Amino acid sequence: MMRLQDYRSLSFDVYGTLIDWEVGLATVLAPWASEQGLDLDDEALLRAYAGHEAAVMRERPREAYPRVLAEAFRRTGRALGCPVDDDWAQRLGGSVPDWPAFSDSRAAMASLAEHFDLIILSNVHRAGFAASNRQLRARTTAVVTAEDVGAYKPADPHFHALGKVLDDLEIPAEEHLHVAQSLFHDHVPAAAHDLDSVWINRRHDRPGWGATPEPEAAWTYLAEYPSMAAFAQSVQADERI
Repeated sequence: MMRLQDYRSLSFDVYGTLIDWEVGLATVLAPWASEQGLDLDDEALLRAYAGHEAAVMRERPREAYPRVLAEAFRRTGRALGCPVDDDWAQRLGGSVPDWPAFSDSRAAMASLAEHFDLIILSNVHRAGFAASNRQLRARTTAVVTAEDVGAYKPADPHFHALGKVLDDLEIPAEEHLHVAQSLFHDHVPAAAHDLDSVWINRRHDRPGWGATPEPEAAWTYLAEYPSMAAFAQSVQADERI
């Protein structure tokens, strides 16, 4: 077991961990469903959407994230029997800057920056993360996005890029910790790359997977926290994991 403060750097998934992407998605999906007369609550809409986004990411790894969102929405509509017109598709595609940060994210990131190099590993485009970081105000050492690596997690390129960042910082992989909500997008590939990780279980009080597909491969994590605030508090206490 290591003390949390023995790690030298942290990497973060953003959307689901720091930014509430489920609220962001539902803010567009729910009024569209209402307009279509679909009797589906937010959770049902997120479940319907999740697999389509993952499929588009696999099939079109170099597609810009706004276009991934738009195409995933179109596929969701077809699956539900209600076509999504271009206006609605573009509304979701352009919604990333409006997705809200979790209430504890900014303070937690500021606290963690006192102890670690902070590295972003995000499945969005650079402009999308830049807009979100105006809310987070995270002091990052490096930012790796899908736009940079031409792929989407859980594919390997984000983690190859992370390895290069750690090499440049002269930080051994065993002194790095990955912090993420999504088992599917983050903990599966982190395990495959032999990285320690902690699970920020934002859905701890709700059943199901929400907007994230169920993981299809082996995953591990060293500790589970219900929020970024809880994780930051454990770091301040220098707990062992």
